[in-house]
Order: sequence, then structure tokens, then C-alpha cells
Amino acid sequence: MEHQRKLFQQRGYSEDLLPKTQSQRTWKTFNYFTLWMGSVHNVPNYVMVGGFFILGLSTFSIMLAIILSAFFIAAVMVLNGAAGSKYGVPFAMILRASYGVRGALFPGLLRGGIAAIMWFGLQCYAGSLACLILIGKIWPRFLTLGGDFTLLGLSLPGLITFLIFWLVNVGIGFGGGKVLNKFTAILNPSIYIVFGGMAIWAISLVGIGPIFDYIPSGIQKAENGGFLFLVVINAVVAVWAAPAVSASDFTQNAHSFREQALGQTLGLVVAYILFAVAGVCIIAGASIYYGADTWNVLDIVQRWDSLFASFFAVLVILMTTISTNATGNIIPAGYQIAAIAPTKLTYKNGVLIASIISLLICPWKLMENQDSIYLFLDIIGGMLGPVIGVMMAHYFV
Repeated sequence: MEHQRKLFQQRGYSEDLLPKTQSQRTWKTFNYFTLWMGSVHNVPNYVMVGGFFILGLSTFSIMLAIILSAFFIAAVMVLNGAAGSKYGVPFAMILRASYGVRGALFPGLLRGGIAAIMWFGLQCYAGSLACLILIGKIWPRFLTLGGDFTLLGLSLPGLITFLIFWLVNVGIGFGGGKVLNKFTAILNPSIYIVFGGMAIWAISLVGIGPIFDYIPSGIQKAENGGFLFLVVINAVVAVWAAPAVSASDFTQNAHSFREQALGQTLGLVVAYILFAVAGVCIIAGASIYYGADTWNVLDIVQRWDSLFASFFAVLVILMTTISTNATGNIIPAGYQIAAIAPTKLTYKNGVLIASIISLLICPWKLMENQDSIYLFLDIIGGMLGPVIGVMMAHYFV
């Protein structure tokens, strides 16, 4: 390992892309247990649960499909992260081993240059909308600042909250794994409190029986439940195509393979069990109680009378967005951009470049055609699936 480090150092590679020394590989089981909780409990995933109800599946079937998905996701994350935990190198360098220096450019560009940057910008904008709700609850006049002023279609309050949220995300990106570790350690118990509490709140409002019997208005109970059950599993797993392909960006810090394998498996399974229970209870319970199908947890929180409860819930939702953005987008983008010119760019240079590009693409304008954008990004995610297969085959076969 030391010989490999010296070889790449002689070629002028930045320290960020070199194999981690044993003293640098400090992540233990608990670090990986807390890593992905925010990526599971975020607004788009809860909206997705509402989509599962529209399929006409029962509440129990949806819960079971989500929990089974967690085991498959954990297996892929652990196995594709095995090379990172063995050699201590990020995804960008493992990709080169599988595809060659030139061959790695295309899948690397898809993951770090297009998908990660676009998702980073879109998540920053989505988070800024939640931030706008948070500030508006405390300071209602903030929502009218600037009058009719707009910049590229963004109002002054919207611009301020977007830039604030963008800067926080960039800061987490610059901090890398060390800062992310501390951040997720704080976030983890907060998620249990908020989403566990929301599930209990929903059950107390309408009872567990009506929640298990819930089917959205105008929707018939599914006849081909077995096929749709697989559709739900596929939808949940597909979300993880991009994070799974770059799992080594995080497993490179593992003290051992066992630490990352146990931590990721327990973390993802526990997170998805909570998500399965909380997701169906919150979505179904709120829809029954308010008399209208409600898929967005932010819409539910906005209806609450308690300022403190609303503030704390939105704050945690913001934190889950930041966590998702760090693990799934800005950190992989930073490593991948640095790998394009490894003798000239560092990880922090990559984060800065990716962050600036995410501003220039004006994500709030992209969201005006969100169906087309999500379809485009889903296609890229689908293309990354075979890349995972190639990398795993190259390592294990």
C-alpha cells in the first residue's frame, strides 16, 4: 500500500485520491450505521410512498416491500464498497481500475459531472423551499421582502434562502467525511424523534385500523398485487443507483470490511424499517384526518398549530436534505472532478467547481419542467446500474 502511495505521489496526484493509510481509516460500525439515515428519510422518498398507495396496494404490502428493498440495497452498498474498504481509495480510482483511465471518463462524468451536480442543485432548491417555510413561520414579513423583485424568476426571499442553504451544503461538502460524520451523529436521533413522533401522531388521530385499510380516493384495490409488489421494490432500489456506484467514496475510510459491512447493513435496514412504518402511517393517517390525499410531509407540517413542533420538524427535514446532498451528490462530485485532472485538482477544488456549476444551471428554472428533468436523471441512474455490475465483477470474479 505504501509503495502504491509513493508511486502516485511521484506522478503528482493530490493527497485526496491516494490510498488512505491505516491511521486515516478511522470509520467504525457506528459511523456507517448513521451515514445513510438522512438519505432514507427525505421529502422525495415520503412523496414516493404516496405514489405506492396510488398503485392500489395494501398498506402492509407497501411496508413489506420497502423493508425487503433495504436488504437488497444494503447488499449492493456493502459489496460495491468492498474494494474501497480493502484498498482505501475513492470511487474515481476504482473506476479506473475497472475501465481504464480513458474508459472511466464516461461513467465518471455521468455520476460526478452530470447526475451529482444536477441533483445537488435541485436538492438545494428543494431545501430552500423548506427553509422559506421555516423562516416564514418565525418572521412572516420575510415572505414579502423585495416586493415584485425577481432574479431569473426567483423572488428576493427565495434567493436569500437558496443562497443560505446552498452555502451550508457547500460547507458540508468542503468538510468531507469528517464533518459529515459529526453531522449525521446529530441528525440520527432527531430523525427518530420527528418521524417516529409523526407516526404516533397520525395513529393517535385516526387509529391503526383505518391506516391499514387506507386506499386513496378513486383508486381500486390492485388485482395483480405480486407484480406491483416488485414494482415498489424496484422503485425503492432504483433511487440508490448513484450512491451505490460511488460507495467507495465512504468505505475508503473504513477501519475494516467488517465495520462497513455491519454498519451499512444495520443502518439501512433499521432506517428503512422506521421509514416503512412512519411513511405509511404519516401519509395514510394525514390523508384520512384532513380528508384529502396528502403526499408531501411539508404540506402536513404546515397545517400544524404548534410553532415549536413545526419549526423542529422542518429543521430536521432540512438536515435530512443536507445529509442526502452530501452523501449522494457533492462529495462524490468533488472526488470525481478531482480525478479528471488528478495532478492539478484537489477534492476541495472539485467541490467548488461542482457547487458553482450547480448555481449556473439555475435549478429553480429546471424545476419548471421537473418531469422531464427527473426522467433525464432517472435514465442516467439506470445507466449506472451496469457500471455497478462491472465494478463488482472486476473485484470479485
